[in-house]
Amino acid sequence: MKSIRRKVDLYILSLGLLFVFFLIIATVLPDSSFVCSDVSSWKHLALSNTLPIASIFALLYCLFAYMRFDFDLKGATDIPFEITKIEDINYEHLTFLATYVVPLISFDFGSGRQMLVLGLLLVVMGIIYIKTDLFYANPSLALLGFHIYRANGSFKNGQREGIVLICRGRLSEKQKVAYIKLDDRIFFVRGGRG
Repeated sequence: MKSIRRKVDLYILSLGLLFVFFLIIATVLPDSSFVCSDVSSWKHLALSNTLPIASIFALLYCLFAYMRFDFDLKGATDIPFEITKIEDINYEHLTFLATYVVPLISFDFGSGRQMLVLGLLLVVMGIIYIKTDLFYANPSLALLGFHIYRANGSFKNGQREGIVLICRGRLSEKQKVAYIKLDDRIFFVRGGRG
């Protein structure tokens, strides 16, 4: 269950840039008839900014998810393993951004029907990303200094090939790293050089 929560959190965190774009594109500023002391002015402003308000809550959840993820990482207790082969695959951050996030900002934010389609699309994308284990291709993590690697590792119970490592620092062959298992083949590791 914890593994699913982490995957969902990482997927939502990957949409952080999209929520920022929504704020920039869809925010409607108050007009000249806005009165700070008038409740109806605030109500009208809130109703004309439902997507930006939802985006603010989503960004707050992204912050919470990142803090929870970071807290989990500090508690990595599994026995370290040695990296025997490693390949940098950071380009997958850009692939996710260019293929999925950027096209979503072209929706008509004034159309209720298009907003419904956008919401459903985000849910379906999340399900697909979690089921196919692509949740690690996260542009938000890239902005926060994380790197993605495909590697082979020597664990206490044998050799594992083709695993994906997420790390805040740089990794190299023959390096020992502590880890948290996010999935059968995806690990967050500590021990990289910043």
